[in-house]
Amino acid sequence: MGRRLSLRARLILGVIALAGAGLITADIVTYTSLHSFLVSRTDDFLDTAHTSAESALRRPGGGPARSRQQPASEEGPDIGRLKATVPGLFVQVRRANGSIVAAGGTPQLSGAKETPPPRLPKTIVLRSRQGADRVGYFTVPAVSGGARYRVRASIDPGSNGYTLIVATPLSSVDSTLHRLVLVELLVTLAVLGGVALLGLWVIRVGLRPLTEIGATAATIAAGDLSHRVAREDERTEVGRLGLALNAMLTQIENAFNAREASERKLRRFVADASHELRTPLAAVRAYAELFSRGAAQRPDDLERSMAGISRESERMSLLVDDLLLLARLDEGRPLASEPVELHDVVAESVETARMLEPERLISCRLAEATVLGDRNRLRQVVDNLLANVRAHADRAASVDVLLARSDGVARLTVADSGPGLRPEQAEHVFERFYRADSSRGRAAGGAGLGLSIVAAVTEAHGGRASASAGRDGGAVFTIELPLAVNV
Repeated sequence: MGRRLSLRARLILGVIALAGAGLITADIVTYTSLHSFLVSRTDDFLDTAHTSAESALRRPGGGPARSRQQPASEEGPDIGRLKATVPGLFVQVRRANGSIVAAGGTPQLSGAKETPPPRLPKTIVLRSRQGADRVGYFTVPAVSGGARYRVRASIDPGSNGYTLIVATPLSSVDSTLHRLVLVELLVTLAVLGGVALLGLWVIRVGLRPLTEIGATAATIAAGDLSHRVAREDERTEVGRLGLALNAMLTQIENAFNAREASERKLRRFVADASHELRTPLAAVRAYAELFSRGAAQRPDDLERSMAGISRESERMSLLVDDLLLLARLDEGRPLASEPVELHDVVAESVETARMLEPERLISCRLAEATVLGDRNRLRQVVDNLLANVRAHADRAASVDVLLARSDGVARLTVADSGPGLRPEQAEHVFERFYRADSSRGRAAGGAGLGLSIVAAVTEAHGGRASASAGRDGGAVFTIELPLAVNV
């Protein structure tokens, strides 16, 4: 298969072909119209010349040119008079049987050079018109050379069947038409050349944005996803293409950045999960080693080993359960959907928190609110928020729990008077294994999954979780859940 032409070459060839077809059509129409006009004017001239020739061929007394009743010795048509009366015209008189009675008049092209006479057919068929001459017009070549003649043949009703033929050379007509063809050829070539040059310039300017788009695509393919198409004009096709490409590139860049962020989170998640599991596993291994060194014969060491193994196993089980819950929520697995009295769930969780820390001041203001969801998971959300206060605020910090309703949303707020959150911490506080206080040990700070579970469970219920710094210090966590309708 041959090499395909470029878009620019195809456009140029298409423009030239279209312009050429139009010019050729115009040339043909012009040539045909002029030819028809010149031939019609020649026929009009022959009509006028016919009258003069008919008069010149009559006798001096006014009789018609030699009738069938005239003897052969009588004088024939006055050809000499014809030459003087109608110069440049060929005249021939025929009888009805086709025999020539007289012929004369020698046309000239220029100067003294004579044009050969026309090659007339032996038989001429004329259409009959009632009450008028039988007339016919046709074109014949000369007996030699390349000249042509326009011929008028007619039979006058009063001429006893004689046919009068008058002919004039078409040299001027042919010369005019030849000049027209030459002019049309030169003009067509000039116009096509101009169209090609102008079209090449216009197409080059029009396709320049496509060239820039190609260069942009090459730059992006090299790895620069931030590069964009410069031309963005909604009024042009190329501009709209640039807008579409920029939108697509933005989505690709966002998806690529999101993938990179997801990979970074995954790597950090795996690293943190491995670290979280390594600590209790190391403790279990240490207690097992203590047992193997003879703790079975020492009751105090045996109890210590078994208690440690049980404690660390429980810690690993909780961590694995939390990771499994987050994995299920990430997969979009549906939770239970049943009416839940959210104010009762919050009240139970607050009561448990007060029992765990009797010395901490926990105020509670609850409005009745019913939502659709999983009661156990919603209880876990509230427990984790209160557990976060216990982990990050000392016992002197107070806690204010507020449940309100507004605009079809149940809004739960847990605010404490602890050390608070900085804005950059509030942006990442719901990320997995994130700790606002990096200096705090993992044993004191937990695994860092509590708030991640809060956000994931809230989103699974169609709500959202947010965190911010309090006006007077401390941290404020807000959970918004849609209220149940017609329950």
